Amino acid sequence: MREIFKTIYYILKSLRPRHWTKNLFIFAGIIFSKHLLDFNYLKKVIFAFLVFSIVSGCGYIINDLKDRERDKLHPKKAKRPIASGKLSSTSAIISVFIILPASLFLSFLLEKKFFIATSSYILLDIIYTFYLKDIVILDVLSLSFFFLIRVLAGTWVIKVETSPWLLICTVLISLFLGLGKRRHEVLTIERADEHRASLKIYSIPFIDQMIAITTSSTLIAYIIYTLSEETARKFGTRNLFLTLPFVMYGIFRYLHLIYSKNLGGNPEEALLSDIPFFLSILLWGITAIIIIYGGKL
Repeated sequence: MREIFKTIYYILKSLRPRHWTKNLFIFAGIIFSKHLLDFNYLKKVIFAFLVFSIVSGCGYIINDLKDRERDKLHPKKAKRPIASGKLSSTSAIISVFIILPASLFLSFLLEKKFFIATSSYILLDIIYTFYLKDIVILDVLSLSFFFLIRVLAGTWVIKVETSPWLLICTVLISLFLGLGKRRHEVLTIERADEHRASLKIYSIPFIDQMIAITTSSTLIAYIIYTLSEETARKFGTRNLFLTLPFVMYGIFRYLHLIYSKNLGGNPEEALLSDIPFFLSILLWGITAIIIIYGGKL
């Protein structure tokens, strides 16, 4: 019985609950469609967040199964249940065959277009794990599309539309995070090319140049979004630009974490461990909600 509980524990750990913070992007749709205070919408999005998190967790298990030998070369990934041998490959495979179909079925019951989003996510995840992650540039672009699917999933589950500029901002900010992750891997992993083929091609100057371009593009896209006529008409105010200082500080703070503290390898760890970075995101969210919902609060 003890072994069974240990196996369940390591399966849950392999689903990487700490990484589920990425799935908070699902809430972008309900926030920016002005339905956050509608309990029926909110309940549906919360359930969608949980289902999507389980689906993405299965993707992590598939990735860990594929890369268990490579992960042994990584200072942190070597401690994961599958790479360390605490969870057998057989148990991991069985868990995916049980959990993934069940969670996809739940997504179908929730909303058909949401099912399309979750299915697309896991399909892209499999293609990324077995092919795209070893192709330079396409690997980080794939990471940005994961975040785009998260935002679309959140809008599709409650059948609302979102601004194209918001989608562009999502792609750019996630590309920024992905490049920071690659920079960290190139700097910290011994025999990086054996861990991932694309790391042999990346160089620090090349990554730094792409980070600089992406940082500028992200800020410009967000400024255009907050100042656009479409945004002003939708929210009935032009004050969304007041959230810009928090976005700027958050991006610059993360650059500091990448270049000064070498924390770019794990965005969710930076979010949970760096108080200034966490506060910048929290204050951005609070300010945006006050501006958007000021008349209803």
